[in-house]
Amino acid sequence: MSFNENLDLFVIGGGSGGVRAARVAAEHGARVAIAEQSRFGGTCVIRGCVPKKLLVYAGRFKDEFESSRAFGWNFEAATFDWKTFRAKSDAEIARLERAYRSTLEKSGVEIFDDRALVETPNTIRLVNADRCITAKQILVATGSRPALANFPGCEHLLTSDDVFSFEKVPERLLFVGGGYIAVEFASIFAHLGTKTTIAYRAPRLLRGFDLDISDHIETQFKDRGIDLVAAATISSIEQMETGGFRVVLTNSEVLEEDAVVSATGRLPNTSHLGLEEVGVKLDFAGAILVNREHRTSIPSIFAVGDVVNRANLTPVAIRAGHALSDKLFGNIEVCGAAGPIPTAVFTTPEVGTVGLSEEAARQTYENVRIFRSEFTPMKASFAAKRSRTLMKLVVDGLSDKVLGVHVVGVDAGEIIQMASVALTMGATKADFDRTVAVHPTASEELVTMRRELAQATE
Repeated sequence: MSFNENLDLFVIGGGSGGVRAARVAAEHGARVAIAEQSRFGGTCVIRGCVPKKLLVYAGRFKDEFESSRAFGWNFEAATFDWKTFRAKSDAEIARLERAYRSTLEKSGVEIFDDRALVETPNTIRLVNADRCITAKQILVATGSRPALANFPGCEHLLTSDDVFSFEKVPERLLFVGGGYIAVEFASIFAHLGTKTTIAYRAPRLLRGFDLDISDHIETQFKDRGIDLVAAATISSIEQMETGGFRVVLTNSEVLEEDAVVSATGRLPNTSHLGLEEVGVKLDFAGAILVNREHRTSIPSIFAVGDVVNRANLTPVAIRAGHALSDKLFGNIEVCGAAGPIPTAVFTTPEVGTVGLSEEAARQTYENVRIFRSEFTPMKASFAAKRSRTLMKLVVDGLSDKVLGVHVVGVDAGEIIQMASVALTMGATKADFDRTVAVHPTASEELVTMRRELAQATE
């Protein structure tokens, strides 16, 4: 077993947060190495945000083709070829991984395609190479993995990671879970022609989101033909002679599906890394406990990204990794995410949200004002089945500060990015009101809402 000369930083995990931290540290002049046992890019690039968004685009063309006829276009029936899509998607993911590697190499980061374990507070062991490397600082950025339930037949469960490897588009799919992963994939495959069902333990979809968003998405999903089974999860799965699966739910309902995808959350990747053995403290879910500077209970070991199980979003991990390396090696004090964190759910219709939900605001603020609008966007004017857009502002009635913005509709993710700038700057409802609208657009509704909803009485 050989020992490498002492590095300034060793990063375990080649996802977005780890790669950004490694690159920035190297650009500050630090001697940096990074280890990744799979593919660079992490969950987002390899099996998450990027391939999922490509699938979203593929599914939405169905509606585009259908609605174009109302605008005067005529063409033969459109068909979708899954193998063509997969080949294109796989090629794009491979290109992005090469770009991640190239960026690291150009920055002077040493790359190890190996599994890395923490041996001591300043030593990393590369398992396959059977080699130890010392570093002044260690950053753990190993991300997360899908959580799986335990019941009879659970070995038949697939996860969201497996969806991208389907040989063909399934005719029948059951998604288990009511969070954003389940609803995104259910929406995608419903648009690709799959008979789609969602079973979820909670009483409604998208728990934690504003209730108006949940209600709106449920209505749109039912109109699309997606079957929703609330307050139920899987009791057992049995494979049938036909190759499909007989699924018994906890409400005694029996379903026959071609595949069952579990999307009931994710767990931090901290197992078998040697963390607890060297004294790194974890919480009950296995997440690494860190302070505001992302330092663990061991002063030389840091952690960023999903492995700390806070705001599990790629931009948050990137900012944290960047800020950490700026502080450690550039003597630059940079705060992490400033203001409320915006997020999007890439269902169809799309969800964009930033700030507090109405329910959360009412728990904290004495006087909450609500402005809400639901309308048919212009693009859907000719459609036989018109989709509806929802927009909502949550306002502190005492300070007039906008506490939350919620959008369900076309390009909601794009709209909410700009709304998050306003909330980060502390915009008031009066600021929104005096902003000139861009007409005709859907987003102009955010600055033209004047009628406040009457508060519900007990």
